[in-house]
Amino acid sequence: MRHVSTISLLLIFAAITLGAQSPVQYRATIQTVKYVYATAEPVARVASGGIVETNTLDCFGNVLQKPGDTLSMVKGDNPLTGPFYVEGAEAGDTLAVKILDLQIDSNQGVGAFGPGFGALNATNYTAMLGPTLPEKIWYYPIDHASNTATFRALDSKFSVSIPLHPFFGCIGVAPAGGEARSSIVPAEFGGNMDSPEASVGNTVYFPVNVPGALLYVGDGHAAMGDGEIAGTAIEVPLSARFQVSVIKGQKIGWPRFENEDAIMTVGAYRPVDDALRIAFTELVGWIHRDYGLSEMDAYELLTKVGRIRLSEMVDPNYVVVASVEKKYLPAKRPSVAGSPLASDK
Repeated sequence: MRHVSTISLLLIFAAITLGAQSPVQYRATIQTVKYVYATAEPVARVASGGIVETNTLDCFGNVLQKPGDTLSMVKGDNPLTGPFYVEGAEAGDTLAVKILDLQIDSNQGVGAFGPGFGALNATNYTAMLGPTLPEKIWYYPIDHASNTATFRALDSKFSVSIPLHPFFGCIGVAPAGGEARSSIVPAEFGGNMDSPEASVGNTVYFPVNVPGALLYVGDGHAAMGDGEIAGTAIEVPLSARFQVSVIKGQKIGWPRFENEDAIMTVGAYRPVDDALRIAFTELVGWIHRDYGLSEMDAYELLTKVGRIRLSEMVDPNYVVVASVEKKYLPAKRPSVAGSPLASDK
């Protein structure tokens, strides 16, 4: 009995020690950020189950600070913090990133548009004979006490408060096949999804393509309308805290989100109807695998209770997030009930 008790105590002590491991802390600067999702030397290594505490710069590299500043000052779009190497992650696994805390690391945000960008502007994809829209920049004072930002019109005295909802505009892993993809691109590796679902309380899942997964974060948003139609949210730097976990031997094709109430899938492509098809095909597959409905039953159910968000339609790929509340789904299949890919209702 004494021998068993000693072993039990050792196991308990080991579990406490593991759980009490200090978070991995990293501070990004404009000199250390990246502008592509790619295989690169990691800035830090973290164990599966470990916590990362870090910061991100805004999509302009924190250089736009006052009236008179211009987009010509910006070194590059969407500077990324990372990559973070997650121990044990291998191609064919899934990386789960649980977002624990996001704090706006500034007293103001920035919004802007310029020639060749935005859903209502002439672009390389949508050529127009008319003149392009001129460069404009707005500054949004942030009231941390009331959790709001203030929109102030440039051409009148109108102003209005906007509730804050901080999230990562960019979160993704290194692509497959040795590719390096621009930080403005959303795709099957995640990236510039501009999805408000990448926020506190949600877990984001990514397919692992390379050893260590190589996770990048950036492009902090304080708030954003659906579609991000002018090309920017309320752009802010963030202080972030998140937990990473490796799900061994479980492969997914596209990013996913999950919280206590819903499961959500991402489609990123052009045209937007193909992005929607990807998202709903992934959601049908998730329901079939984890909740046991046939694909046809899942398809029919989603026709009645599914939801979509057009996250953005201004990047090289458009992003649609399809979702369903768990209250509409059957109980989890016993074979996957313990899977972190879909927590119990």
